[in-house]
Amino acid sequence: MDLGIRGRVAIVAAASTGLGRAVAAGLAAEGARLALCARQAERLEQAAGELAETFGAKVFARALDVTDAAAVERFVAATAAEYGQIDICVSNAGGPSARPFAQTTHEEWRAAAELNLLAHVSFARAALPQMQRRKWGRLLMISSVSVRQPIEGLVLSNAIRAGVLGLTRSLANEYGRDGILVNNIAPGYTLTERLRELAAARARNAGISIEQAQLEWTRATALGRLADPKEFADAAVFLCSERASYITGQTLVVDGGFYKGL
Repeated sequence: MDLGIRGRVAIVAAASTGLGRAVAAGLAAEGARLALCARQAERLEQAAGELAETFGAKVFARALDVTDAAAVERFVAATAAEYGQIDICVSNAGGPSARPFAQTTHEEWRAAAELNLLAHVSFARAALPQMQRRKWGRLLMISSVSVRQPIEGLVLSNAIRAGVLGLTRSLANEYGRDGILVNNIAPGYTLTERLRELAAARARNAGISIEQAQLEWTRATALGRLADPKEFADAAVFLCSERASYITGQTLVVDGGFYKGL
């Protein structure tokens, strides 16, 4: 199936590792031109070089903190100057601290809002006008299955990321007539560096081993296993494609059946 992505310009945030990198690889495999950002310059440069070599993709990369709205705006403007257009924007960030409510601080709540809600707002503000000019665009926000089913010990993620659902619906309604699709994709337990961090936190809080923590998550899925990042990326790339042309304002949960709601 031709996804209609070849030649499109795609921004992917937090793209040096984990889900962001997997999505960047999926888009590159379909022929997209990439603009990548992440906090750690060395890891970002390594990822950009490997993606360019593996897929023959053109890759523009810049190190930045996604909670810095001015830096995000400069990056998006630089991408538009580099390529002359922006077609796809995948906004993404790491997760907040894993701890129960009683152990959280006001500053941690503020930081979580900056990281897991306002960073999406910054990318949307900067990228949507670029898409409007071409009357075509895909804005995809990466959140977490916690927006559908709260996860024990992740109160910051459970609460703050839920705002992404409202943002997704609102922007889909506002920009649909401009040919722009806005969606949210919510990963479940996926084998990334972030998952290893969560397993260690869960193990400490529950007094169990890291292996036992991961086994609990595995048993909670319908498929009885954790996800490979590529499986998540395949779903994300589809939502960025021409083939998803009548899907907007939605939250797609990619969790192997962990979420049990209707």
